[in-house]
Formats: sequence, structure tokens, C-alpha cells
Amino acid sequence: MTQRLNITNGDSAAGTLNEAGVEGKIISWRDVLHEGPVDSSLSLEELSSQRARFIAERRWDDFAHVSGDFAERDRVLQHLDYFDDVVLWFEDDLYDQLQLIQLLDFLSRGAARGKTISLIQVDGYIPPLSAPKLKELDEKRSRVTSEQFDLARRAWKAFGSEDPAAISRLLDEKTSALPYLAAALGRHLEEFPAVGSGLSRSEREAITAIEEGHVTPVAAFLEVAKKQTSIFLGDIIFYSYLERLSGRKNALVTWKDGSAVVSPTAQSAREFVDGELAVTPLGRDVLAGKRDWQTINTQTRWLGGVEIAPGGKGWRWDASERVLLNQTGAKRKPRKATVKKGATRPSRRKK
Repeated sequence: MTQRLNITNGDSAAGTLNEAGVEGKIISWRDVLHEGPVDSSLSLEELSSQRARFIAERRWDDFAHVSGDFAERDRVLQHLDYFDDVVLWFEDDLYDQLQLIQLLDFLSRGAARGKTISLIQVDGYIPPLSAPKLKELDEKRSRVTSEQFDLARRAWKAFGSEDPAAISRLLDEKTSALPYLAAALGRHLEEFPAVGSGLSRSEREAITAIEEGHVTPVAAFLEVAKKQTSIFLGDIIFYSYLERLSGRKNALVTWKDGSAVVSPTAQSAREFVDGELAVTPLGRDVLAGKRDWQTINTQTRWLGGVEIAPGGKGWRWDASERVLLNQTGAKRKPRKATVKKGATRPSRRKK
């Protein structure tokens, strides 16, 4: 009898596949790769350890729990002898596309030799899909091609490189083998500090949402989600952005009483989501481009393989030209990604 392994983005999607009666073992990948360091030159075990430490340091999960989850996930992937078929179920957004290229990169390097690797990509969310629709997608699934493996390897290497211009170079090439990848990586580049304000797109949209009257963390999160072509950002990560924009000195966002915003714990979650936020005068100046957040901010941020240190130098995103600039002013302009237009989908939690 053929044994099958299904891999998808997170617990919600995994639960949906299980309830729909999808055949075989189902595991969740879970990692929020668009935030924090990702060194694509590391082995799977080494990278999982790096990611678990980062997630624990950010207080998004307990280290023992997340490292144990990653270890179990990795053990399944490294011992595929039991399985004949591996089916990848992923969505169109940045969160999923990064997981997908990581998996395809790993599977292309011999781990799945002799196995049938298939891919199901959903333009939208997996959890709302009905059992008949999931069965239809399953029956129509296509085998991963050599072109898809090759593109994923190059994309994963570029994403985990210390040179983000590698992503721009990749986007200058044909990426239709993975039809949602270009738009996802283009959204990733928008998280680099903007020319002028020094804000990432997510930071700019968060401050704008609060300034426009969406003053609770939940309201601001939902407003920012509406502006995404493909929603990738979970609420826990968004709240960490609010914390980064706050602080005791030079805050751009505070609580209404002027106190610093700190991401919630399980014990403080209700108080946090019901609180009211305010944009400071400095926050308004940064939003208007009168001040540069990168020259004020004291925290380092990692986007893939790139460390974004405080200061006026480093990589910048020119939103008007859609060009990535380095500290010497050299430009890398990615090919414009083709994205589908349509109604905005509701927000979701990815973790």
C-alpha cells in the first residue's frame, strides 16, 4: 500500500486537511521565515536551531516547545523511507512561499530520491475550503518539475543571502514555474527600510492605521491586513512591530497614556488587545519623512540573510521606483510581479 506524507503551512491548515479525510500523515511547517535571521547555507538541523532560538528570544513561543516541534518535523523529513508520496499544500502569500522554497530546496538535494513529490498551491486560504474542493485539488495535483526545484533552490539561496540584491536579480528572471513566488518576494523587499522615513511597509501601514483612528492593536492589525494583496502577517508578529515602534525613548507609537507598548503574554493578552494606541509627534514626523527612523531606532532587525542595523546606511527600499538601494546608491530594480486583483480576504493567524 502506498504511504503518503502531506506537508502544509501550519496547524489550522493541517486540521482542515485532517478533517477533510486527506490520506496519509499530515505535518505543519509552522516557521515564520519572513521575520528573523535565515541563513540558507545552514543544514536543516542548524537552521531549525537558529530559528527556534530567535522565536524564543522574541517570546513568540517557549524554546523547548518550538525546538521540539521543529526537531520532530525535521525527523519526518529526514526519514522519508516510510513514504512513497510527498504532497506539499501551500498558499500564495509570503509566509507560505518561503516555507515552500525551503522545502523544495531540501527535497531537491537527495532526501526524496525515488519519491513522488507533488505540489498543490492555493490562491487564498486552505482552511475555508470544503472537503469536496480539497479532494478536487488533491486529485488534480501536479508532480514537482525540475524547473520548480531549480527555481526554489535559487530563490532559497537568494533569500538567505546577506545580499538582498540577489532577490532582485532573481526577479529579473522568469519565475512562472512557481507562479506566486515573485509577488511574495516583492512583498519581502518592501519590508526593508524605506528611503526617507526608514520605515518598513508594515511599520508605515501600522502607524497610518492608528493615526486614522484604528487605535486598538486588533483594529490596527485588521486595517493593515486589508491593504495586503495576499495576507501573510499574523497578529503576534504584528504586535511585535508595535513594540519595536515604541519604547521609553523616541517612541513612534505608545499607549494612550504615553506608556511603552510591550507585546502581550498569555496573561496580558486581553488587556493588550483592548488598549488604545496613539501616534507620537515623532511618529508623525517619521511618517511624513521629516525624520529617519533608522537613525533613531536602536534595534537590529533581520530579513532573511540580511542584518538591518540602526543607522543611516545600509539597504533601502524606494517605494516610488520599486528599487532596492544600497549605501553607495547603486540600484537593483526587481521585475514587477503580476498579482491577481480581487476582493480582500479576511485576516488570519498563521502560527
